[in-house]
Amino acid sequence: MESKLQMFENRLTKVFRHIVKLARRQHITCYRVYDDDIPEFPFSIEMYEDHVYIAEYNRRHGMEEDAHEAWLDTCLELISKVLHVAPENIWVKQRQRKENRKGQYEKLSLESHEMTVLEAGLKFKVNLSDYLDTGLFLDHRITRSMVREEVKDKKVLNLFCYTGSFSVYAAAGGAAEVTSVDLSKTYLAWAEENMRLNGFDTTRHPFVHADVLQYLDTLKLNTYDLVIMDPPTFSNSKRMKDFLDIQRDHAELLNKVLLATKKDGVVYFSNNYRRFILEEEKINATSIKDITNQTLPFDFQQKMIRKCYRLTK
Repeated sequence: MESKLQMFENRLTKVFRHIVKLARRQHITCYRVYDDDIPEFPFSIEMYEDHVYIAEYNRRHGMEEDAHEAWLDTCLELISKVLHVAPENIWVKQRQRKENRKGQYEKLSLESHEMTVLEAGLKFKVNLSDYLDTGLFLDHRITRSMVREEVKDKKVLNLFCYTGSFSVYAAAGGAAEVTSVDLSKTYLAWAEENMRLNGFDTTRHPFVHADVLQYLDTLKLNTYDLVIMDPPTFSNSKRMKDFLDIQRDHAELLNKVLLATKKDGVVYFSNNYRRFILEEEKINATSIKDITNQTLPFDFQQKMIRKCYRLTK
């Protein structure tokens, strides 16, 4: 066990040294430092300024619960030491909730911790304690900047908008109007809060509580200059009328989006399905570019499962 821990420490130390330099150079304060690099340590570890967010992937580890807790505490001590972060600033998310978490880190899942972080000069609320994700998908940092660069005076639609980070970037890029759509009222309210945090007028940028699959059928033709669509791989939310399977449904979804897009308008489409294959021949776009590699941030070079495309009508 000792030697495995030593391996983990060496790996984390090496990666952290490298990544922290790149982050500083780019003035980035939220970034990933480790993602399941060693199978025996199935964590994703992210820095949010002076806090650390750790998600433990759900794996069969073969340990009794007490042994697993002790092992986790040892790992957390090591992470605290290597990343130079105080234990009280470390937040652990276990992919299955433990009811009776004990030990030094037990408060992690009990206290709620929200903070405001900066990315590219913009403010975002993140929550390190209450959800499976923090509210800011770090892997889309470059994609968000691309959107920001090309939306001046344009009409933008952000579907499956989650906490609205793309919407904030679009507003910051001078978009004439940004419409954000999501089925979750919690995330929509969060998206609105992110907009306000950055001083944008939320009356000018509508937030729509809707099931995207049905909402697409209500859109007028040739309305938007730019659309962002980053859907879940599968969704059968109780509130969702239809079951979404992104491999099966993406061509139909994209064609509906393209109908609502102006001529020469752009659609950014991404998803996290590992085995995703884009069915280009079924999609009514004049050009489709796979931009997965050029939207890959420095902290996701080793492991990127999402795909990203830029479609032009």
